[in-house]
Amino acid sequence: MRAGHLWVLSATALGLLAAASLMVGAARIAPGDPMAALVLGVSRIPRTLAAILTGAALAVAGVVMQQIVRNRFVEPATAGTPEASAAGLLAVTLIAPDAPIWLKMAVAALAALGGAALFAALIRRLPPREVFLVPLAGIALAGVIGAGVTLVGWQADLMQYISIWLMSGEFSGVIAGRYEFLWIAGAAALLAWFAADRFAILALGPDAATALGLSPVAVMRLGLVVVALVTAMVVVTVGMLPFVGLIVPNLVARVMGDNLRATLPVVAMTGAVLVLGFDLLGRIVIHPYEIPAGTILGAAGAVAFLWLLWRGDRDAR
Repeated sequence: MRAGHLWVLSATALGLLAAASLMVGAARIAPGDPMAALVLGVSRIPRTLAAILTGAALAVAGVVMQQIVRNRFVEPATAGTPEASAAGLLAVTLIAPDAPIWLKMAVAALAALGGAALFAALIRRLPPREVFLVPLAGIALAGVIGAGVTLVGWQADLMQYISIWLMSGEFSGVIAGRYEFLWIAGAAALLAWFAADRFAILALGPDAATALGLSPVAVMRLGLVVVALVTAMVVVTVGMLPFVGLIVPNLVARVMGDNLRATLPVVAMTGAVLVLGFDLLGRIVIHPYEIPAGTILGAAGAVAFLWLLWRGDRDAR
């Protein structure tokens, strides 16, 4: 498949899935139905936009994370960033339960930034040739932070909230007025596209980046901010969806190469297609009930992740 074909295929699939998403739901609507405009405006359009923004932002954040740590087998969901964001949310919920949503978002973003920075610092101590240790370290870090969040949440009787933040990854509760913060995640993904060349140079290594007149520390900080904003907005709004930022960038790179300026728009569209498609599938399988998109992504993404590890091992040989 050529790069141009992938662009057209992604755009076409996104358009078709968006149209289907507007038509599928527990409530049936028909032309001329006075409730149709209400259902579309309050529920289905916001839900479709939320899935598109979530998928696009998570896929781009995965690319940024991979460029920062110079490893294709990581993404925010396997680096402890969602768990750190949930820790921030838990802290602000315990300390100031009546805090406005913007403050909770800010605390979640700062906590996610701290988690991403901790992961980046941790992997610097790993042997550079042991590429598979990086995702394992991220998973271990996520487990430690997640265990702490779960323990505190259980003692504070907040397990329901924690399950929504970390394990749901679903869009059934998305309505107008409850998804708009995802536009911040979309803006962060757009910022990553403007800085695509800088991230590509950073992936060459700090010495090469410095030789080319780039400040590796400044670019890394920018990347961490992008990852933190995307993670926090997604976790607070719909819960974390695993493997989007891992699978999509690797699949696109196999077709289009590593020119980030050219591939990031396709990565964003493909991520949107993946999330919207699985959300639509979850609505159809046991209609009128739903399976969370995060549940389907977790199963399919785990298989795809193992395949990528196997392919990476073969390529390394």
